[in-house]
Amino acid sequence: MPTDTPSSPLSSPPKRSTSWFTRIVLGVIVVAMAGFGLTEYSVDAIRGDEVVSAGSRSINSAEFQREYDRFRKRQEQQAGQPITPELAEQNNLDTVVLNGLATKEAFAELLSRIGVRPSDKLIADQIGKIPDFFNPISGAFDKKTFEARLQENGYTPPGFDAVLRDEMSTQHWAVAMQNGFSVPRSYGALASVFALESRDLAYFVITPQSVPQPPAPTDTQLNAFIKESKADLMLPEMRSFTVVPFVPNAAAQAVATAAIDPAELKKRYDFRKDTLSKPESRTLVQIPVKDQASAQKVSARLAAGEAAPAVAKSVGVDAIVYDEKPLTAVADRKVGQAAFKMTSGQTSVVQGDLGLAVVRVTNVTPGREVSLEEARPMLEAEIRKDMVSEKVYAQTQTYEDTRRDGAPLADAAKKAGVPFELVGPISAQGVDDKRRQLQGLPPKILEMAFTLPAGGESEITELAEGAYFVVRVEKIIPAHVQPLEEIRPIVTSAWMRREITRALEARGEALMARIKKGDAIDVVAASSGYSVARVAGLSRQSAEGYQATLGREVLARAFNAKPGETWSTPSQQGIVVGRVDNIRMDAGPAAAQLAEMNRGELAQAVFREMADSAQAYARTKLKVKTDPVKARAAAGFAPREEAKAKAPEKKG
Repeated sequence: MPTDTPSSPLSSPPKRSTSWFTRIVLGVIVVAMAGFGLTEYSVDAIRGDEVVSAGSRSINSAEFQREYDRFRKRQEQQAGQPITPELAEQNNLDTVVLNGLATKEAFAELLSRIGVRPSDKLIADQIGKIPDFFNPISGAFDKKTFEARLQENGYTPPGFDAVLRDEMSTQHWAVAMQNGFSVPRSYGALASVFALESRDLAYFVITPQSVPQPPAPTDTQLNAFIKESKADLMLPEMRSFTVVPFVPNAAAQAVATAAIDPAELKKRYDFRKDTLSKPESRTLVQIPVKDQASAQKVSARLAAGEAAPAVAKSVGVDAIVYDEKPLTAVADRKVGQAAFKMTSGQTSVVQGDLGLAVVRVTNVTPGREVSLEEARPMLEAEIRKDMVSEKVYAQTQTYEDTRRDGAPLADAAKKAGVPFELVGPISAQGVDDKRRQLQGLPPKILEMAFTLPAGGESEITELAEGAYFVVRVEKIIPAHVQPLEEIRPIVTSAWMRREITRALEARGEALMARIKKGDAIDVVAASSGYSVARVAGLSRQSAEGYQATLGREVLARAFNAKPGETWSTPSQQGIVVGRVDNIRMDAGPAAAQLAEMNRGELAQAVFREMADSAQAYARTKLKVKTDPVKARAAAGFAPREEAKAKAPEKKG
């Protein structure tokens, strides 16, 4: 069932896929359910270290922090990029997690109170079926693997037990509710009639080119506009910082032409020769036997050309086949040693470590040793790669030693033979003061720069495989609105768009007033140089075909209008003035067929709405308490200004 917080690690909630049919009927059904559990939740402070309290259940700051971190990491994986603390705070991730945990804990507590509780045996059986807890060799549940996996994900066995218990309780409730659940046929009938409803649309577009262009704004007007649009024009906090990169690419150029030490090449070849060379391999079959008498019979039948699987089956065993395998692949050491002394086509009885067996070799592929000259390109590439790593490491050590001796950053970088670059001003989202997205700056460097104070310098930090960096914050620029001279083109363009929009709206209101007084829409449009377009029989099914030309705003307004109503709405082309007439209903066979065809999907959608309402009821019924201040602190955010203002002053 849906939640607004991450589900347990055992399962992921299915993505909601809702068709146009379901969206239509839900708009009708939600009206009928509007009074059931859909309320605002009050927030009460909690004593102690609890962040969420729901009946007998609670979550403290440390637990909230773990859940917050898990949620943020999952969001990063989905987005494919890191979420900086600033971005997380701007999007209120702490509130999202707090609200989700409060709902989750409330619903779990309610299920427990009404007796929906899986047994200990059921929990143990479920844990024993999770593949991540299996031993990779034995293929069976392994306690050590279980505990190691939990520790990697920040869980303890009791904590994971509780998460799994809640998840299974919710699943059992959902299955019980859904089993046999079906919406009344009247729901489907209502939705299908609504979906097949059609109407005739007449409209014309007032384009920006058809209204007088406003004169260039004065500085007084622009400054007033900046004041009005302060929130939209505000630049976030920005930083200027110096980056010192230690990257393999630069070091590779220095060693590209360096001579390779022949002694080092020979030493590496001797060490890698066995792994580089291809060993002798054989194709053979091994048939286990009980005694010498059986061995002789099996050996004779194999020598006579009978198929090994059939011979093995006749004596109650399975043939063990090795197809082009080296000696090390044969499980029985003595059998392998004997087989690799035999010739192709030879059959022999061998007393192996694991018992008596008949062995027949059917093919021998000689091994091949790779020469030094053949391996030279690969080995030289490996040596040069190691030389690059050694040079990068030497550069970091030289830089670190020079800085430790008191040299400035630029001098230390120069002595180490690496460049340095001044970046910024730039925001935590990678946008500069010209509101352009900076390309090519690794997110890890940007994130590090926004964790340091002004003048702060990072340690030498790994960036990627073989690459490192140092960043020093030169200047921190607080969030601010730029002066007019710096943003004149941006503000002028925005002011002009606003004035044109106002002129369009005024023209639209004037023309609509004439239509409402009784003038025909064609006459009104023609008097201002516009032409009326018409769409006959527009339905919610056919609407998708008009999205490219009309846009979502126009279609939405057309379907919400009453018969004969004149309306206007913004669109990509300008302001659209429209009128809907001749609304028709289809309650015939097509509506009946559509209703029955979508009944299953409609039942799923209604169940989801019921589940959401049940969760809302649980929060209200249990009077769940949350502490946003503690949640914010646990997420690592500074207190809000309003919270600081309310905090009592300390005396003394």
